[in-house]
Amino acid sequence: MRVKGGTVTHRRHKKVLDAAKGYYDRRSKTFKVAKQAVDKANQYATRDRHNRKRNFRSLWIQRINAGVRSIDETLTYSKFINGLTLAGIEVDRKVLADLAVNEPEAFAAIVSKAQAAMA
Repeated sequence: MRVKGGTVTHRRHKKVLDAAKGYYDRRSKTFKVAKQAVDKANQYATRDRHNRKRNFRSLWIQRINAGVRSIDETLTYSKFINGLTLAGIEVDRKVLADLAVNEPEAFAAIVSKAQAAMA
């Protein structure tokens, strides 16, 4: 007796159609079209996981720059980062941005240390 692939095929189709739930028209109902839509969605998801890191780093830099300029208008982001390096302060941009927004006093102390190292 030959083995038919019905159960395997059904399981594979169901997996794709479940992933396509919420898509419009044939993209959520027809296997062939749903497979294309799910594959493309996975490509976007992979790409955007990398882009999200880039976007957040950019946001952190903008927040640090705004925080630095609110303390001293002549000080730029790049000079501040250089001052941190000279002072030997190793704090990543995520933490610096969080301090700039939520803890202005602590951020001001870090800025003054960076300025002292540059002088």
